[in-house]
Amino acid sequence: MIEELKEAKWWEYDNKGRILCTLCPRFCHMADGQAGFCFIRKNIGGKLYSLGYGTSTGFAIDPIEKKPLNHFLPGTGILSFGTAGCNLGCQFCQNWHISKAKIQDKQSLRAMPEQIIELTKKYNCPSIAITYNDPTIIGEFAIDIGKLCKEENIYLVLVTAGYITPQARKEVYKNVSAVNIDLKGFTEKFYSKITLSHLEPVLDTIKWVKKETNIWMELTNLKIPDENDSEEETKQMCDWILNNLGDNVPLHFTAFHPDFKMTNKKRTPPETLTKAREIAINMGIKYCYVGNVHDISGQTTYCPSCKTAVIVRDWHRVLMYNLSGNLCKNCGSKVDGIFFTHLI
Repeated sequence: MIEELKEAKWWEYDNKGRILCTLCPRFCHMADGQAGFCFIRKNIGGKLYSLGYGTSTGFAIDPIEKKPLNHFLPGTGILSFGTAGCNLGCQFCQNWHISKAKIQDKQSLRAMPEQIIELTKKYNCPSIAITYNDPTIIGEFAIDIGKLCKEENIYLVLVTAGYITPQARKEVYKNVSAVNIDLKGFTEKFYSKITLSHLEPVLDTIKWVKKETNIWMELTNLKIPDENDSEEETKQMCDWILNNLGDNVPLHFTAFHPDFKMTNKKRTPPETLTKAREIAINMGIKYCYVGNVHDISGQTTYCPSCKTAVIVRDWHRVLMYNLSGNLCKNCGSKVDGIFFTHLI
């Protein structure tokens, strides 16, 4: 029933009387009865509705390191959920069974913001992640969850591609505490060909988060053989990060495995990730990690001053924690991030 649906924000009428969605840079035009590229923003009777509001394809309690976030409440659990649909068209999507599904085709759970908060409290999680597909497309849902999170002293995390318009992101990100933004490559060719989107809006979002908000941000770059894994592209990306964000934004290089429309590709060799991490560190990025491979050294946080290991990880499990607040116990230097006074 239409009265049960959530009317969407960020839309207007175009010159043909269709709806123009202004939530993301895709700017979908929708005639009555049509949905946008993401599947869950739909023109119904001349108004735009969010079909994803109050729905979830499932909940899980994940280690926060799985997001991946290594400098935000390390060692804690995070209540994670997503919906159906996505506003990108990544050929390598590793959650394609939900990102490329319509909400009516999934066995979705009804879960309103108040219920999600209660579930988080029930399992003693300090934070909630909207993840698996992209939270941008359910911006209205994220806003309402964020308001309750602020009231209840719960942290809201978005795991996102950062493909959102300037007019929408200020409101969507208002009560967000941390983000991991997937910087999928560093060429327009890769973005347009492989993700069916564009690079510049993502870079603009990343710069905005760093310069205009207090949100803790980490970046992830999935290395796909022969597509975005060249040393030159890695150097260009790291150079841009250093010049636009500084040296203290953690960067995760993660391994691709064949999936969705890229099953013809081989897995990323661990050596590719090791080399990318080496390049980033040598160029001056303080915190750099590898993921989707077993590499304890590459998943460990080191003090930027004395190089002592301050958080040792084995996959997503913390083995050793040597911080006092955000200070290295060995030399007293600051380690950037949001940390508890002790590991809980």
